Amino acid sequence: MPTIRRLPETLINRIAAGEVVERPASALKELVENSLDAGARQVTVRLSGGGLDGIEVTDDGCGMRPDEIALALERHATSKLPDEHIELVATLGFRGEALPSIASVSRLTLESRPRGADAGWRRVVDHGTVTAEGPAALPPGTRIRVEDLFGKIPARRKFLRSARSEYAACLDVVRRLAMARPEVGFVLEHDGRRVLAVQPGDSLPHRVAQLVARELADDGVVIELERGAARLSGVAGLPTFNRGVADHQYLFVNGRPVKDRLLVGAVRGAYADMLARDRHAVLALFLDIPPEDVDVNVHPAKTEVRFRDPAFVRGFIVSGLRHALDSAGQRSAQAPAAPAMANWQAEPIARPGEPAPALSSLFARQYAPPSAAVRDAGAAWRGYEQSVMAPPAARAEVADDAPAPSAQHPLGVARGQISNTYIVAEAEDGLVIVDQHAAHERLVLERLKAAGAQGAVTASQALLLPEVVELDEPSCDRLEERAGQLAEYGLALERFGPTAMLVRAVPSVLGKGDVQALVRDVADDLAHNGDALLLGERLDLVLATMACHGSVRAGRTLSVAEMNALLREMEVTPRSGQCNHGRPTWVKLAHGDIEKLFGRK
Repeated sequence: MPTIRRLPETLINRIAAGEVVERPASALKELVENSLDAGARQVTVRLSGGGLDGIEVTDDGCGMRPDEIALALERHATSKLPDEHIELVATLGFRGEALPSIASVSRLTLESRPRGADAGWRRVVDHGTVTAEGPAALPPGTRIRVEDLFGKIPARRKFLRSARSEYAACLDVVRRLAMARPEVGFVLEHDGRRVLAVQPGDSLPHRVAQLVARELADDGVVIELERGAARLSGVAGLPTFNRGVADHQYLFVNGRPVKDRLLVGAVRGAYADMLARDRHAVLALFLDIPPEDVDVNVHPAKTEVRFRDPAFVRGFIVSGLRHALDSAGQRSAQAPAAPAMANWQAEPIARPGEPAPALSSLFARQYAPPSAAVRDAGAAWRGYEQSVMAPPAARAEVADDAPAPSAQHPLGVARGQISNTYIVAEAEDGLVIVDQHAAHERLVLERLKAAGAQGAVTASQALLLPEVVELDEPSCDRLEERAGQLAEYGLALERFGPTAMLVRAVPSVLGKGDVQALVRDVADDLAHNGDALLLGERLDLVLATMACHGSVRAGRTLSVAEMNALLREMEVTPRSGQCNHGRPTWVKLAHGDIEKLFGRK
């Protein structure tokens, strides 16, 4: 039988280091968090070789005395827990293993000087062994250098990635911590080159735009919401300002950067009917809740948290995001596609001695605030819906009776169609092009949601002959379970045997459509989302599918009156700047930019 023995102290430290120090970015995170907890107002980070060759963190915090330096390098020693209430920790960290763990797998030099002290003190630990200590010359604060990380542990060293990959991870750590503390200045240098510098005292929206994407200043909305003791703040990008990966989502709980599944799912749920499933929102969210309502000690690196009331947190984030996005009205991030704009720019001919005209800013984003009464705004458009869904009664070219452009109409007055797909409108400040299918898809969805939010049952259109839709048994079970909620939106379903559903009515706003395809898509949505989303979020996705089936299709000829009614409803409908899949519903070419295209400016 194997003999049980106590492990040596050096091995214990290396095991602890495995929990905290996985790569250079892990060590950097611990060091910068210590600086912030020490009250630093300026933090400077210097990396060499992506952090593989060296990490240096300098701050102007409170500093440490020589005896405190020695104690800080011992295991289970911390200044961040004044009492035994570990669940009420208010700092970024409290684990006592960080510094000794880092020192056990690297050569660590710790220099510190308290405020008011005549000199500082220096201590060097080489892979767990103290090799030097003595006086040090430095300003008040602390400076820590980590070199030769995993130098004596080749098994760990060989699993590290390239210097470029490790540098990217370190940059992400600094960026997240700099976002969490806009009152603190940060500088990051890599191999002698300054790559990041932010000044202390920034406002939160300005700091986020600096670190995430400068376009957020124009293409984002500020979030401010309080509910009881909980507070949600930050900046969220418009649905049309999205990315193909979720790397641009920054989430914070009580000032602590986290990567939590619940929060990520809440963000996805809030954007569910505004983004395609392969696109991701760009945002920075800061959730502040009482410490007793969240457990931050779930993970050794404190990147995951556990909430006492996860349903409240999820609903709070979803409602906060949607309220902020509703306030954006018909705004959208309408950056032009480079190849498309190159075709325009190739046409103008430069005069001799003059540079070729160039496009600068193409799209204006100043609009009147949207009306909350979506159901009233659509009255004009709804009057034309039956003729739209039926064969056309008029041609779009007939525009003699169209009203003159008015400043009261931000999206202008319709002048015609292109390819029976895009509405061309003239506004006082430029030319507006609207994707008729994408725009009407959003309007139908908002109408359905508005009816549901007010507890009103959406008008149904009974089918002359009920239609039977064949499905598999699990899909039928899911539809039967949600039949009551779907009926509130006008879709009347009944179970018709083990593997079929009977459709008796569809929402009247959907007009004539493919009932079979509609029911199958609704069943697919319910199967895809399962129990991961709250009921309201699942129904929102279902409504988005229903709206897509009931919207005006591309290739349908519209009369000028119908086009104008569509434009007017867009102007007063929240989130009408993007369709249910996150694409823009309209773009604008300002007069000045049109003149540049023809070389007039």
